[in-house]
Amino acid sequence: MYRYDEFDHEFVKARVAEFSDQVNRRLAGEITEDQFRPLRLMNGVYLQLHAYMLRIAIPYGTLNPRQLRMLAHIARKYDKGYGHFTTRQNLQFHWPALSDIPAILAELASVEMHAIQTSGNCIRNVTADHFAGAAADEIADPRPYAEILRQWSSIHPEFSYLPRKFKIAVTGAERDRAAIQTHDIGLHLKKNERGELGFAVYVGGGQGRTPMVARKIRDFLPQEDLLSYVTAIMRVYNLYGRRDNKYKARIKILVHETGTEEFSRQVEAEWAELRDTELRLPEADIEAIEAYFAPPALAARPEGDEAVRLARLDSKSFGDWVDQNVFTHRHPDYAAVTISLKGIGETPGDCSDSQMEAIADIAEKYAFSEIRVSHEQNLILPHVARADLKSVYDALVEIGLATPNSNLITDIIACPGLDYCALANARSIPVAQDISKRFASLERQRDIGELKIKISGCINACGHHHVGHIGILGVEKKGAELYQVTLGGSGDEHTSIGDIIGRGFGPDEITDAVEKIVDTYLDLRLDRDEKFLDAYRRVGPAPFKEALYGAESKAA
Repeated sequence: MYRYDEFDHEFVKARVAEFSDQVNRRLAGEITEDQFRPLRLMNGVYLQLHAYMLRIAIPYGTLNPRQLRMLAHIARKYDKGYGHFTTRQNLQFHWPALSDIPAILAELASVEMHAIQTSGNCIRNVTADHFAGAAADEIADPRPYAEILRQWSSIHPEFSYLPRKFKIAVTGAERDRAAIQTHDIGLHLKKNERGELGFAVYVGGGQGRTPMVARKIRDFLPQEDLLSYVTAIMRVYNLYGRRDNKYKARIKILVHETGTEEFSRQVEAEWAELRDTELRLPEADIEAIEAYFAPPALAARPEGDEAVRLARLDSKSFGDWVDQNVFTHRHPDYAAVTISLKGIGETPGDCSDSQMEAIADIAEKYAFSEIRVSHEQNLILPHVARADLKSVYDALVEIGLATPNSNLITDIIACPGLDYCALANARSIPVAQDISKRFASLERQRDIGELKIKISGCINACGHHHVGHIGILGVEKKGAELYQVTLGGSGDEHTSIGDIIGRGFGPDEITDAVEKIVDTYLDLRLDRDEKFLDAYRRVGPAPFKEALYGAESKAA
């Protein structure tokens, strides 16, 4: 992973000192909350319902054990003993005292971490495939390019005050595990017919109040042109993006209103002035960044398959975990492991201080000291010898993190919702917990198969409900919480926005509604190999509306 150079250290140190002074002035009453707001947002500090919240950047979701132990230490010393991993591959602390935040930032800086640009109208944390550098289907590791974008965008003077927040994602495999088409800019790393690396470029995706799927504006962009082309996109957006209406300020609105063809023409015209400037990436610079992401030396461990076979015979629960939470690695003797943060009835994405410390120990011992955060709110050990899988499983069992539910119905994405967020209209966490308990049986989950439920507590869609196979949006109606259901969304290489099925459901009805949807799918699927999303796309919404609303749906 990338390690700070002298500039990085000095820059983060200076930012901590600057913000410490700003906090002291706020606490002393020298500046008002309105004056303090833009200052704190530049440093990842939000004011939520009950306390300030600190959002910490985890660039492209990559952590080392030292950093994870620091997060555990902060959770224990300054918070309530846990942190919340988000769909942006970041971590949030929901209960820090404002007076403690400068000390937290100083401690983060000691392990090369910060909270800069995790909020505000700037380029946010660049995300990537959580299996990057390990996946068998990967064309190339996308993280070096995410790091190049991070360095380029950090406090970029031209793009520090954009019309609205801006999000970029990069993937390096045909199977999109980074949801690039839901981002302002999505980059798909690929090779052309001559074997040269470059990117398919997507622009204008996003969720929130007006969900849209990104449009491809270039099929192949040479890797050396990455910064000049992204700069061209940003300049067109900065020039023409709306600043008079925050609901229409995202680049997706600009692309939609301008038209893909005309927007692309404007970008190409801007790029023509930039492509042969200092923004062109020299091969040596790319290679220098790539060196930070050199894969670990994976020694042959041919005993792995036999070890797994014998362990399966001894433990059915281990076999279930391997089937659900172990992913194919590019090296046949290794695997990537998903650590589910979705225990039955627990809060999606939460991880305690003791669990973080234990995961750091496991990563050091069995996973070459690498940990990843997925946008699905789980943690990943990207390089584990198959011969060590049983030892890793046993260690995870000890800390309550061996739930075998990756990609199943209880692997639910959920935002913090009205339990924490001042923007939320409804609770997300209790809904996720209730659904998880209803479908607790692993046998039932596996019979249902791959099914992604995503829950947001408001229209801002931090829970990515628009692209859930089953999406749930919490709204407020006449002072009560109501949950709207969408079906057929997807955040992969075939991205789609879910269809709104009908009227919403109350808190005591929504779990029953989800069960009716699932039972309808089980009744109509062609066979056990037909996944929920495939079945929905085949039959459409009608049978699901009938199951949920009966005669009411026919009248409509």
